[in-house]
Amino acid sequence: MSLKRFLIFMTIVTLICWLGWITVVFYIDPFSTGFIGLLLFYVSLFFALIGTFSLLGFFFRVWFLKTEMVFKHVGIAFRQALLFALLVIGAFVLQGMRIFTWWNAALFIISLSLIELFFLTRKSYS
Repeated sequence: MSLKRFLIFMTIVTLICWLGWITVVFYIDPFSTGFIGLLLFYVSLFFALIGTFSLLGFFFRVWFLKTEMVFKHVGIAFRQALLFALLVIGAFVLQGMRIFTWWNAALFIISLSLIELFFLTRKSYS
């Protein structure tokens, strides 16, 4: 798949995910649906954020890092978008349970930063 097709496909899927999240927000009552309503809210927002952060991260990487190959940016941007979306959703879940404090947020950020540090420092043997 070419880079242009991938970006078009990713943009379309991201827009569909945002439409799904908007549908969940406007048409699903979390009090009557219970766990399923909250799960749909968080899952649809998670995928919408992954797509958005991935596209933004890719374009910022291409804009600022012009010396590297463009295809290398796709995987890195997707991984960082996944971690950042996990951070946002994790903060929402902690806030929903009323346990979102600065030390929980700091521990969550540190743990996700250590995961990213692992990926940045590992050697590729290929």
